[in-house]
Amino acid sequence: MRRIISTVILALLLSIGFADAQTYPNKTIKLIVPFVPGGPVDSLGRVVIQHLEGRLGQTIVVENRPGGGTTIGAKALAASPPDGYTLLLIGPNVGYYPVLFPKVDFDPLKELAPVATLVTWSHILNVAPSVPAKTVAELVAYAKANPGKLAFGYGLGTMPHILGASFKNLTQIDIVDVPYRGGEQARADLLGGRVHINISPVPQVAPLVQAGKIRPIAYTGAQRSPDLPDVPTMIESGFPQVGFYPDVWMGIFAPGGTPAAVVDKLNQAINATMKSPEMAPALKRFGYEAKIMTPKEFSAFFAADLQKWPPRLRAAGMKGQ
Repeated sequence: MRRIISTVILALLLSIGFADAQTYPNKTIKLIVPFVPGGPVDSLGRVVIQHLEGRLGQTIVVENRPGGGTTIGAKALAASPPDGYTLLLIGPNVGYYPVLFPKVDFDPLKELAPVATLVTWSHILNVAPSVPAKTVAELVAYAKANPGKLAFGYGLGTMPHILGASFKNLTQIDIVDVPYRGGEQARADLLGGRVHINISPVPQVAPLVQAGKIRPIAYTGAQRSPDLPDVPTMIESGFPQVGFYPDVWMGIFAPGGTPAAVVDKLNQAINATMKSPEMAPALKRFGYEAKIMTPKEFSAFFAADLQKWPPRLRAAGMKGQ
C-alpha cells in the first residue's frame, strides 16, 4: 500500500510539473542580477533577455541586487517561489561564500536549481598611468620598493577580487585593498587616481586603454586577447598561477525545487538564444565565449565548482568578511 501511495504521489507531482511547463510562462519573469547596473554581468543579462523574451513569449525584467559579495541577490532568489518566474544570473561567486562569508546561511545545492550556462571570459590587469610599470615584473618591483603606496580596487566577492588576492599572496607585495560593491566603481576610482591597480574584463577597459587613460599589464587567459593583442598573458609574464583559464563562467539559476519541466523549457530557450546568430555580435563585443550545457551537465559542473573554490581562496590567503 505504501508503494502504491508513493507511486500515486510521484505521478501527481510529475503531472503538476508537466502542467506547469505546458502553461509556463504566462506572466512576467524577473531576473535578479547581484551586480551593479552597467557592469559586465548586468550588460550580459540585458542582452540575453532581449533575445530570450521572443522565445519565451514573455517580458523579462532585470532587478539589480548588488552587495554582500552577491549574497544579497542569491538569498533573494532562494526566498522566491520555485515556479520559474524569478531567476538569478550569477557565476562562481557562490563557491566563495564558505570562505568570504562563512556566516551566511546558504546551501547552494539545496537552494539553487541550475538552469543554463551562458558564457566564460578572462581579465586584464591594469594600472593607472601614474604607476611607472609596463610589465608585471616591473609592477611587482615597484610595489616592493614602495610598500603600502599602491591601492588595488575591486568588486567585493568577484573574480577580480580573487585574482588580485592570488597575485598579492604569490608575489608578497604590500598593497592596500579597496573593496567596492562592483567593478564599475573601482574602475571609476582608477581613472580618478584614487586606486592604482584594477583587474577587469577586456570590454570594460579596452576603450580606456586605447584612449591612454589606463595601462594594461597582462591578460589572465590562456592566450592573448584578440581585442588587446599586444598585451602579454600572465603565463608569458612569468605568473601562470594568476588565472584560471578561463576565469569566469556565468549561468542562470532558478530557486531550488523548481519543476524539472520548467527548468528544461528555460534551458532549451536559453541555449537556443546563446547559439543564435543574433547573439554572436554581442558575444564578440563583450569578449565572451558561449558555454552551452544541459541542466544535468550544469548541475554536475556546479557541484564540482563549489568544491573547487574554497581551497583556492584559502591558498590565496583570503579570509571572511
